[in-house]
Amino acid sequence: MTESINGDLQVRASVDTTTLDWTASPSGTVWRKRVHLVGGAESGQVTSLVRYEPGATFPEHDHPEGEEILVLDGVFSDEHGDWPAGSYLLNPEGFRHAPYSEPGCLIFVKLRQFPGREREHLAIPTQQQPWLATRQTGVEEKRLYRQAGFTDTMRLERWAPGTTRPSINFAKGAEILVIDGSFQAEEGLYGTHSWLRVPPGTGITAESDEGCTLYIKEGGATYLRGAT
Repeated sequence: MTESINGDLQVRASVDTTTLDWTASPSGTVWRKRVHLVGGAESGQVTSLVRYEPGATFPEHDHPEGEEILVLDGVFSDEHGDWPAGSYLLNPEGFRHAPYSEPGCLIFVKLRQFPGREREHLAIPTQQQPWLATRQTGVEEKRLYRQAGFTDTMRLERWAPGTTRPSINFAKGAEILVIDGSFQAEEGLYGTHSWLRVPPGTGITAESDEGCTLYIKEGGATYLRGAT
């Protein structure tokens, strides 16, 4: 059965995930809050916050069209390693694992949105990387992913308190997750763990009184299937 959550890619979408209830996954100890879904409930393109209870496990599985994970809290693990908060993982097509978490964890997950077996497999300890200056006053970044032949790019941005962004243009569209802090844009306030998707050819005007840390993905709309 085809389902859709924020499946119209032509309109701006946003979700304050703190207002959502946790729903069960096929593993009784792993819970999720879905902000985007197009396709089958367990086989579609999906973007979610996912929470592993302490000691939670998930059956071994592969990842058609790839998987992206940003660890927000706790420690996420699989047979390939242990990934504490701040870790960034890109698992391309052909990758297989059986994830678990001994202390529990909170992760941001995107599934089936990264076609191409030639994509790099990444495991980046961003918490160990320095912030890099940008041309924008008050904004620093950590680069996560850019690869020739693919349109999507991912990065972290840190805005200092009082940062103003009068015009951020997203020619290829963008998705933003607030990791901590908050910013204000045209529609209102986006607090910690709020998610925003901006259609290609549009942008936002934003400012942050308290400062914030953001995950920003640009160009991913190329690989999304809109709801029909």
